[in-house]
Amino acid sequence: MAQTAIDHKVQWETVNRVVYPVKDADLTLPLYAVNWNPSHFDASVFDERDSMTSVNLNAISRSDFSNLVARGNRSLPDDPHGFTVDTRSSITLEPDTHISLCTYFNAFPAGYWRHWTCVKQLRFLAEATGKGTLTLFRSTARGLSSPVQTFTIGSIDSKTAERIEATLTLKGMLDGGYYWFDARAAKDAALTVSNAQWQVPTTDRRTKHAGRVSIAITTFNRPSYCLDQLRTIANEPELREQLDTVYCTDQGTDLVRDQAGYSEVSNQLGSQLTYLRQANLGGSGGFSRGMFETVKAGTSDYTLLLDDDAISEPESILRAVHFADYTVRPALVGGGMFHIDHRTVLHVQGERFDASSMWMYPSRGAEFNHDFRSEPLADSPSLHGMQFSDFNGWWFCLIPTETIRTIGLGLPVFIKFDDIEYGLRAKEHGVPTISLPGVAVWHMGWHDKDPARGWEEYFMQRNRWICALLHFPNAAKHSAFRMLYEDAHLGMRLLYSGMKLNHMALSDVLLGPSHLIDSLPTKLNEVRKAREGYDDSTTYADPLELPEPADHFQRNWAPRPISTVTKMGMQAVLKALRSRGTGKSDKSPQVSIPARFSIWPAFLDVNSAIVTTPDGDSVSWFRRDSKLYRRNMLQCFRLTCKLMKNWKRLSREYREYGIASMETWEHIFRDA
Repeated sequence: MAQTAIDHKVQWETVNRVVYPVKDADLTLPLYAVNWNPSHFDASVFDERDSMTSVNLNAISRSDFSNLVARGNRSLPDDPHGFTVDTRSSITLEPDTHISLCTYFNAFPAGYWRHWTCVKQLRFLAEATGKGTLTLFRSTARGLSSPVQTFTIGSIDSKTAERIEATLTLKGMLDGGYYWFDARAAKDAALTVSNAQWQVPTTDRRTKHAGRVSIAITTFNRPSYCLDQLRTIANEPELREQLDTVYCTDQGTDLVRDQAGYSEVSNQLGSQLTYLRQANLGGSGGFSRGMFETVKAGTSDYTLLLDDDAISEPESILRAVHFADYTVRPALVGGGMFHIDHRTVLHVQGERFDASSMWMYPSRGAEFNHDFRSEPLADSPSLHGMQFSDFNGWWFCLIPTETIRTIGLGLPVFIKFDDIEYGLRAKEHGVPTISLPGVAVWHMGWHDKDPARGWEEYFMQRNRWICALLHFPNAAKHSAFRMLYEDAHLGMRLLYSGMKLNHMALSDVLLGPSHLIDSLPTKLNEVRKAREGYDDSTTYADPLELPEPADHFQRNWAPRPISTVTKMGMQAVLKALRSRGTGKSDKSPQVSIPARFSIWPAFLDVNSAIVTTPDGDSVSWFRRDSKLYRRNMLQCFRLTCKLMKNWKRLSREYREYGIASMETWEHIFRDA
């Protein structure tokens, strides 16, 4: 039995409140309460490469295939009906309405509490008025669910709030599982459920007191987004009870403090807002400044790194802090990222790092881009099991102050890979990263961004290999292949400016850690200047400024097994290296290619193309230059060989330098 006897002597602390959306509910309600009908969702809208590879039916199990067919035949969830969100903590069901709270934000992740904390029992509290039933459910790591206890409401006086209380066990949930409740109104009366919450015994808390948090937000010329983030925090009284201060590090020229409404928010937060100005040191510089100030102040147990342009579910912050208080040992507590332009699609919850490719992938058992609108939690058994992470994106990541004191701040790398490296560094020091379900933000996805098309490519590649040197001292051969692969891939897409930045990145890695520190304030301008003059970096706001293309691209590749696609890619690289093709003298483009389709197969046998930028706001006229491609690949080969030869020495230098220490960052902040 999941239910245990109620022990009224135990002191309980609320660690998860059941909440509902009072803003944008039409976009997000399936994450809080169901039922309603999904729109069709196709993952390839986020990454066209999904359409390149075929399904290997020999690799799919009979049960997985049966589930796939059953999913296609399954009726879609009903349209939303029969219930109304009253407040953040209250929901009313119309007569004869049945809803479930087996949802992303309102199912309690009992398996995570069982695995990572000493908590063995759980208390559920709620208030209900009207007539109906409330049933507590429990799932296993397999995703199987069963009712635990049913409460009948309204048998005496349907107008008086009834208190619902149950104590539950976490026994048998080591591999995963959730608790939640379903509610059903009587046929002849409405039912209101309010103030539902999940509590745990305070005696199981690792820390002596409830944790206090400082929030680090860094911004660069996104003042309205940042102000909205500050306003959200200011309007959450329960959060502010545990908040020390928000360190808002403004690195831009369009300042947050100059925005209409800032004075009101500043007055509302009072001493809980610390506004800082500094030179543009990138995301790593802004977040590290917040971490630095938190350590110096010495009053917060945690620093929460929170993106300025994310839309927050404020309850997530409280849940992360509460969970961190109870973990057996200090841990980084991360949150998932939902797409801001498709609010029910979870881009990723937690991620692992693959040392063979030096790249990230979803935690085992998870997937990229899960749509809870069409695949609710109750119908997603794989999501009920435990998922383990190596790192969490810094759109939302809670870090214990004691961990910062021990392992340092973020890498001084401007942007890219600082969150990945920090998770790997923490893991080496025995500090796990836990990406906790029910904790998330909405953020702009990566499908409208392409680092290879801009200056970010330099930082992506340079920081990737610095991360590899710091944590994989024996990975020279694996890394060499990936370095050459990345350069060849850029050239296949006619991104010669990207190849230039890639070579610049590899050259700077060879210069060692002191160069990384010294160049931080100036590197962005150097990178931008290095991109100038290339066809792929020259943009036109109006495509009608350019000659009309001879054709407009349509996807023309048939899905193939991944091994075949890899072989095709290698053959295409060899063909490009032998090619004498050029588009330098073309009077008009052969084809126009939308940003979505601008992956390497679209450029096969194409010498010139108009290509839309990832933001959809301008175009570039790409031109093939086969001689330049060969020269670039030779240059990359030379740099790669040099890095391989010096890998162990460089690894030792980067590891011993202390590039992320408080002292190093203090020097950077002072001189920037």
